[in-house]
Amino acid sequence: MIYCNCKNKGGDNMEKKPIYKKWWFWLIIVIVVIAIIGGSQGNNDTQTSTKTENTNNEIVVDTATSSNDKKEEEDTSIPKEYRNALEKAKSYSDMMHMSKQGIYDQLTSEYGEQFPADAAQYAIDNLDVDYKANALEKAKSYQDTMNMSKSAIYDQLISDYGEKFTAEEAQYAIDNLTD
Repeated sequence: MIYCNCKNKGGDNMEKKPIYKKWWFWLIIVIVVIAIIGGSQGNNDTQTSTKTENTNNEIVVDTATSSNDKKEEEDTSIPKEYRNALEKAKSYSDMMHMSKQGIYDQLTSEYGEQFPADAAQYAIDNLDVDYKANALEKAKSYQDTMNMSKSAIYDQLISDYGEKFTAEEAQYAIDNLTD
């Protein structure tokens, strides 16, 4: 009798396909590519403006352009870091409806923006914001999303661990909340 000591019998010596020749590898690649493309296209919040051909509007546009040029000239005397702090402060106010102290703390925090105190103070001093309106928006958010009572909202608005609005700003918000 002849005994075969071949390794092919049990299939142990079968050649393994490289990973790029397996169907599931390409499925994962396609899913990742689609996710990347979808994610990058989902944030296209572009603003478009229309320009009319009316000569009066063109004159206004020219005037606005010249005033913008003056503003840019003035801005060059202000350090870039100060201007950046001001832009961040505007976004915190407009998007998150933060208090004056909350914005300052976020700008200077080692866990936040890490601006120097003088840049943050410049931003606060030059920020044109209605903090009472911010307090009201924040109060509406607490009322709508967290179903908080007016008393709890007031406490959250003035808390040093919360929003840090002044008592006057918080009271304005409470007085103007709708039931």
